[in-house]
Amino acid sequence: MQPLHLDVRGRRVVVAGGGPLADRCARDLAALGADVLVVSARLCEELAEQRDAAAVRWREGELTGTDLDGAWLVHAATGDAREDDAVAALAEQRRLWCVRPDAPAAGTAVEPAVVRRDDVVLSVDTGADTARARALAVRLGHLVDSGAAPLRRHRPRAGRVVLVGGGPGEPELLTLRGRRRLAEADVVVVDRLAPTGVLAELDPDVQVVDVGKTSGNHPVPQEEINRVLVDAALAGRTVVRLKGGDPYVLGRGGEEVIACREAGVEVEVVPGVTSAFAVPAAAGIPVTHRGASRCVTVLSGHEDLDEGDLAALARLDGTLVVLMGVTALQRLADALLEAGKDPATPVAVVQDGWSARQRTTTAPLARIAEVARAAGVRPPAVVVVGEVVSALDGADRQGV
Repeated sequence: MQPLHLDVRGRRVVVAGGGPLADRCARDLAALGADVLVVSARLCEELAEQRDAAAVRWREGELTGTDLDGAWLVHAATGDAREDDAVAALAEQRRLWCVRPDAPAAGTAVEPAVVRRDDVVLSVDTGADTARARALAVRLGHLVDSGAAPLRRHRPRAGRVVLVGGGPGEPELLTLRGRRRLAEADVVVVDRLAPTGVLAELDPDVQVVDVGKTSGNHPVPQEEINRVLVDAALAGRTVVRLKGGDPYVLGRGGEEVIACREAGVEVEVVPGVTSAFAVPAAAGIPVTHRGASRCVTVLSGHEDLDEGDLAALARLDGTLVVLMGVTALQRLADALLEAGKDPATPVAVVQDGWSARQRTTTAPLARIAEVARAAGVRPPAVVVVGEVVSALDGADRQGV
């Protein structure tokens, strides 16, 4: 058996049969860009939907030699062994490869179990034991998704940038796509709050650029970060920008995307678990909860709000989540109180969420800044304002 991957884009592939088996064959082929002709006396509902959507063409009747004119491949999927034998015989006369989905060993071509991840295609063939092939393919897919497979490219190609949301710092909350993109990286530009534990899994020659910022200390300006990303991509390298949380939730990901696009660099964004929701969850605080809050607003503690914004937030019957808000906690609390927010509104400050150092400090809005100072609360921390703070029993809380 000679393993091959066939390019069926724009090429005619004939599917004999009109039932669920033929539907699966036609659907897979259409997704690969093939010119699919289905030949059958009738169509099942799913195949009829494909025909109506112009994904496949249908000729009503039994397969004849004329149907194979211009074809490159045939699938015998009638569901009847004798009919499939006849289809295979016609294909043999025309010197066409024939796939027998119901009886792989009887065909002249075998459809393997396939794993597709972007431009990576893995196929598994175990002869007639298709269940074994599928099981192996699933396990290979897990290997690729985990980032443990060697996915870096070794032939020159255009560079690109991938913004990966790393979540709140816990490696297990990094998405499968994020791990896969890290396994492809030649350069990783990383934030301080990203899940840096995964960097140990990278190949030794992957370049890691630390651009981490701390409160009040930004050693690498955003413009310089943009330049590093663009320059490395233009040099033909795959660059992963590993960020904490989600790139598009107060992560300045939009600025980095704009910089890449303006330089003509391909850029992809892989969303992450935002700390705005995940860190409160780690402390047992739901950002919405029936009877306590039906909406949530996320703010940056670095931004100054005008009186109108503060008045609207004070009236809001929902949850306020503030990222990077520890240093601004006194100012924020005073402003909300002045705008009319109830002084008894519960507030939680969750420090070092999802780490062994996690702790939660709670107090009414009128006292939260004082209590947080006395408790020695430091960034990174997420501030939650609203009734949801007391909606559930939290874990490891330092309450007052």
